[in-house]
Amino acid sequence: MTALFVHDSGPATTVQDLGRPGARRMGVPLSGTLAPDWLRIANALVGAHADAAALEIRLAGPRFEVEGDGLRAAVGGPAEMRVDGPDRALTVPPWTAIALRPGETVTVGPVRGAPFALLAVSGGIDTPEVLGSRSTYARARIGGLEGRALRAGDRVPAGPSAPALLLALPRAPEDSGAPIRVVLGPQDDHFTAEALEEFLGSGFEATTEADRMGMRLTGPALAHRAPDCAQIVSDGICPGAVQVPGNGAPIVLLADGQTIGGYPKIATVIGADLPRLARCAPGAGVRFAAVTIAEAEAALRDHAAAIDDIVRSARPAPAEGLDLSRLYAANLVDGVVDVARPDHFPGHLFGSG
Repeated sequence: MTALFVHDSGPATTVQDLGRPGARRMGVPLSGTLAPDWLRIANALVGAHADAAALEIRLAGPRFEVEGDGLRAAVGGPAEMRVDGPDRALTVPPWTAIALRPGETVTVGPVRGAPFALLAVSGGIDTPEVLGSRSTYARARIGGLEGRALRAGDRVPAGPSAPALLLALPRAPEDSGAPIRVVLGPQDDHFTAEALEEFLGSGFEATTEADRMGMRLTGPALAHRAPDCAQIVSDGICPGAVQVPGNGAPIVLLADGQTIGGYPKIATVIGADLPRLARCAPGAGVRFAAVTIAEAEAALRDHAAAIDDIVRSARPAPAEGLDLSRLYAANLVDGVVDVARPDHFPGHLFGSG
């Protein structure tokens, strides 16, 4: 069996796939990765199915030993992967697949510029499915590995995989700096006109109060029309919902967000932009713009097409054993040749003629 033996789990590494849609009627959140777009791309680089489970890494880690043969891996997101073995030691940049060898130790370094990254492996992480998904929902202790984040000493199974070409992206995917698009409501009538103007016209900032359940934003307080408008009878809620409690500070629900809530929702972040918002590091600026439902659906189709384009841009990864970090740091050019100057190509170098 191919597996990852965990020596150091990192702060909060969990198994995640695309989630478990259809379970909300039982009170079970969607869960799944915070970045389904990154998951699809990273899985493509290692030859795994688009919805295969991967490790979602928060801040840094893990460090694991490879058990078994035939494993390919790639980091999706801003983190490098260090591979150390008996006959090689190299640093693998993000968005680059590599074939791992039995007994090698792999370390995923710090995640820079985003709260999390993903580690995709060929065959996917092969923990048992719960309600149709391997995603970890820690609050209910379901999915993943015993329904929790990884710990040192865990053995994480990887599924079988067929041989495939190792791929790398020519450039890392970049998030747009455009405003986060939302569909207003369903309780936007609980807020003053000024609050709606501030929500769409002012800037907010991501805070450190963020996890897989949601993220709190700081900025102008969004006033309710009346004190009794600060709460509602609990109703259905979904990832992307922007709740505003009595203090006026918006909270955006993410993958592990609850299935019902009693705070009014001023808007809902559209599916195409929710991963981009989830990737905002503390201190990042956030602005919102309102769109229609039809525009939100079109944006999701465009987003899916953009992911397909990124996957198609992948090229064969550099040869095994090439340490790109050292290569990029080296000065490989020691002069400039001007092809327009004959004296740069003296005849004695190429033979007279």
